[in-house]
Amino acid sequence: MPHGASPGLLDPAAQSISTTTPRALAVALVTVAAFLDLVAYSIAVPILPDLSRRLGASPTTIGLLFSSFGVSLLIVSIPMGAISDRVGRKFLMVVGLLALSASSILFAVANQLPWLFAARTVQGGADAVTWVVGFALIADLYGPKERGRVMGLVMSGTTFGLMVGPSIGGWLYERGGPGLPFFSVAGLSGLTALAFVTLRLPAEHADRETVSARRVVREPKILLCGVVVVVAASTVAMLEPVLALWLASSIRLTPSRIGLVFGAAAAVATGLHPLYGRLADRFGSRLVTLIGLMLMALTLPVLSRAWSFESAVLLYVIQGAAIALVVTPSLAYMAESTSNAGVGSFGVAYGIYNVAWGAGLMVGPAVGGFLYEQMGFERLTLVWMPVVVLIGIILFRRKV
Repeated sequence: MPHGASPGLLDPAAQSISTTTPRALAVALVTVAAFLDLVAYSIAVPILPDLSRRLGASPTTIGLLFSSFGVSLLIVSIPMGAISDRVGRKFLMVVGLLALSASSILFAVANQLPWLFAARTVQGGADAVTWVVGFALIADLYGPKERGRVMGLVMSGTTFGLMVGPSIGGWLYERGGPGLPFFSVAGLSGLTALAFVTLRLPAEHADRETVSARRVVREPKILLCGVVVVVAASTVAMLEPVLALWLASSIRLTPSRIGLVFGAAAAVATGLHPLYGRLADRFGSRLVTLIGLMLMALTLPVLSRAWSFESAVLLYVIQGAAIALVVTPSLAYMAESTSNAGVGSFGVAYGIYNVAWGAGLMVGPAVGGFLYEQMGFERLTLVWMPVVVLIGIILFRRKV
């Protein structure tokens, strides 16, 4: 039995209907919160560049605007996890959703660049709260035999947010200006915050242990999971810009068709997340995560063999399926690593997870863009693949 978990949590048959219903409602609200967070993030993709140019921003300034999101995410993630271990998850979920609502309102009314930077910075902090505290809440409420399945369901809903966010945002922007999409997100975020206020969490949950972030960071099991996440996130983030560039230059795909390539992979991943969560529950989240990491690496060179739009869709769907096999199990892997290390601090652990993912998102595009410029896409994938495979083998052999 993992340290700090009650018997009722680990035995689903022991859960009463009165306990299961609040748990299911909590999962639904975390899913909605994460969905809204990704919608808010993704609707900014087609809107912010145009809005920034209207306010006199240069391309460099627009790049800094987008980067401000990641800066606040990295700064806020671990402290918010630690605070949630002390004051509870529900209160901070309400705070995070209200911050998301406030940032959306700032986007809607911004008429100067400093206000856009303020909005984007607050949005990054809200993202950190939603993901760190939300997944820590799920780890509190579900035992190791259920976490993968539940986190797969959450990821399925949030991936759908990435799919619909840009199209919904662009459509609302064209019809109602910058205010309409952002006011819509602000209103929905406020309603979800209100729902969290009324949520009554079940008494049966994992006991939270108030420990320092430094102690959690030093745990080898948690650090190992963090390294896996950095490698996976770097690979995903590397692919997004360079694959789009290669598809445009080599196969001559239009932006709309490139969007369909990415959209098809996201659609398939949406359906696979729950399945992969169940696999993690059955075979162990660490093993499934590392298998996903290997498959993600081994399918990289295959992408460079695409010769048409249809083949690009097929090959990236395969790649997207491999990526999903890393993402969902790795979320359960972090909870498993935390429990096995004997540390009842899921908040800090998911703060570390968020920081690791954010670090990968920063490193991947920079390194990938440089290598793409130096050697092209085909050689880039051939260089990147063995590095990931080697790291995966080393991590798999570590008995911690």
